Amino acid sequence: MKGIYSILLLVCSNIFMTLAWYGHLYFKNFTKLQKLGIFSVILISWGLAFFEYIFQVPANKIGYKENGGPFSMFELKTIQEAVSLIVFTLMIVFVFRTEKPAWNHLVGFALIILAVFFIFKKW
Repeated sequence: MKGIYSILLLVCSNIFMTLAWYGHLYFKNFTKLQKLGIFSVILISWGLAFFEYIFQVPANKIGYKENGGPFSMFELKTIQEAVSLIVFTLMIVFVFRTEKPAWNHLVGFALIILAVFFIFKKW
């Protein structure tokens, strides 16, 4: 159960991370946000990143095997990267609606899934 909680917290964390890292690129669509300077954009991103960490830190704490969770640090990082790409792709395609994935993106994601296999495979 701790593994599921950890992954769900990582999903929440990555929603805020995607908004913090890329959301400001979408400000052009909002009249009041168009004229913000870089310092204001950085402060908004930091504010969003705060919420990212509210979910990220517990996700790693709960999921880490030395704290009773099922995952090693390598596994936690691999899960985080895979979740990050999934959340990023879904948000870009369905929320921001700015880009569509091409065949090379799908091949790259498949290679990342292959990386997940190798990280989790017990040799």
